[in-house]
Amino acid sequence: MQTVTLPDGTQVPALGQGSWHMGERGGDRRAEAAALRLGLDLGMTLVDTAEMYAEGGAEEVVAEAIAGRRDDVFLVSKVYPHNAGGRRLEAACERSLKRLGVDRLDLYLLHWRGGIPLAETVAGMRRLQQAGKIRLWGVSNLDLADLEELGEALPDCAADQVLYNLSARGTEYDLLPFCRQRGMAMMAYTPVGQGSLLGHRAVQAVAARHGASPAQVAIAWTLRAPGVISIPKAADPGHVRDNARAADLVLSPADLAALDAAFPPPRRKRPLEML
Repeated sequence: MQTVTLPDGTQVPALGQGSWHMGERGGDRRAEAAALRLGLDLGMTLVDTAEMYAEGGAEEVVAEAIAGRRDDVFLVSKVYPHNAGGRRLEAACERSLKRLGVDRLDLYLLHWRGGIPLAETVAGMRRLQQAGKIRLWGVSNLDLADLEELGEALPDCAADQVLYNLSARGTEYDLLPFCRQRGMAMMAYTPVGQGSLLGHRAVQAVAARHGASPAQVAIAWTLRAPGVISIPKAADPGHVRDNARAADLVLSPADLAALDAAFPPPRRKRPLEML
């Protein structure tokens, strides 16, 4: 499995697993946890979740999936912006830890920017580190100007998780190069565009040349970029196996040129997209 090195030297899989929309229906939770466990078996040992997802329900699904194998997993969760300061941050982290059934998070992210100053959030993240509740901290859905506001804390920011896929390439103009230059990982959520990319003619044509699926092409495209961690979500065993095979798919220069023609890279600054 291709890896990405975080600022502290930790190596994590470049292909992980998301959990958005998991835990929303109680009857699906056992199958969702089984799908995540299968992903772990296939090497996708970075698992991303958030207190927002099903209002903690996704974290409970992840807890079931990682039970008995915590040390095999790089565990990521995210805090609501309105909880991202002072005692609210500490309490939110404790709730996530309890739902996940663990005593620490490997990476804790600010889910998006809200009204609490970034400096206050960073101070709280550092307190959580000192208390042993989290190993690393980072952000999500923050653009370049937001990262620059971190100032002296910027080298400690391990990752920025953003929307990144063939149809959402704005981050390539300045954010991705900025992160790469500083050794900060960029985590790509929704790499298959919530399924919207799968029926595109250019994606299907590349898939056909490789005997691959369109989803594998879309995911492999995100993995082509150094420093990017892709976190597709799958709750079906077949989809999990399909996603895992994307790690072995190497797109040729001709493939990349065809995809660039269909999905042109940005030529100017674009507002950061988010879902």
